Amino acid sequence: MRALRVLPWGSGGFGTQDHQHDMYLPAFREHAGFTVVESGLPDLTRAVRETGAEVVSVCAPPAERAARVIEALRAGCHVLADKPLALDVAEIEAIAAAAAEAGRVCMPAHHHRFGAAVQAAAGALAAGRVGLPWNVQADFLVDGGDPCPEGELANFGLYPVDVVRALTGQAVRRVHALRAGGRGAITVLLLGHEHGLTSTITVGRLRGTADAPGMALHRYRVSGSGGVMDVDAARPGASVRTVTGNRAAWHGPGTVGRMLTALHTAVVTGRPPEAGPADALAALRVTDAAARSLALGTPVPIDSPEV
Repeated sequence: MRALRVLPWGSGGFGTQDHQHDMYLPAFREHAGFTVVESGLPDLTRAVRETGAEVVSVCAPPAERAARVIEALRAGCHVLADKPLALDVAEIEAIAAAAAEAGRVCMPAHHHRFGAAVQAAAGALAAGRVGLPWNVQADFLVDGGDPCPEGELANFGLYPVDVVRALTGQAVRRVHALRAGGRGAITVLLLGHEHGLTSTITVGRLRGTADAPGMALHRYRVSGSGGVMDVDAARPGASVRTVTGNRAAWHGPGTVGRMLTALHTAVVTGRPPEAGPADALAALRVTDAAARSLALGTPVPIDSPEV
């Protein structure tokens, strides 16, 4: 396997998040397809030249993330970008244009769509195992951890929205959002998709009921014209109890490792990546519409095309 030189850039995120050091760097170091290179230079373009980086893992703070992603693409690098890829539609459109102009891969870190159970379910749905899907019920609830200052809808909402779209391939056209937990910790999204599909997504953070923060529920129930499919996206996995608390463990690649394999495949083969700026744009339009729906107290249509 050809090893691509990857340069980590930035460690900012919402609140106290540092996905670069907590998630991406450990996964890059374990993956045979990547070699981590580092630079002490404060300028990204110069750091790319110094290290010969082919991929940049961008975790710049959200307010400057789009600018750093575009800079990395224009420096000739492929990009893995922390979520959210950018804070507004115009920034994502600028990133998409820069990636197309440079002919480079830009993958937003929507890693939950790469989970083994989710990808197996997507294949089964595409093969018609439950007929034509007409409804999806989803739960994405994190137990404990630091509350996100920007709200858990902005923090987590894009993940289950992206998974439902990856499972069904149906764009969202209408959003009705309801508060279901105190201080905006939990939101229920009632979504109307193309071709009559509907979905209900409960997303947010619980106060903390376990010894250590982690995923409490991540599941999808897909109803179709020919049956029902239940997807527990937290599996395969095992609960491990230690003297310091409980944690989840599994011997196979996790969602981040599987995402890096997809990134490596896209870079070395030239095939379109399994997730790109269009997917970030689709998710952002839904979470933005959900925020407007919460403010207005009414459903909000999404009229403009996602891609």
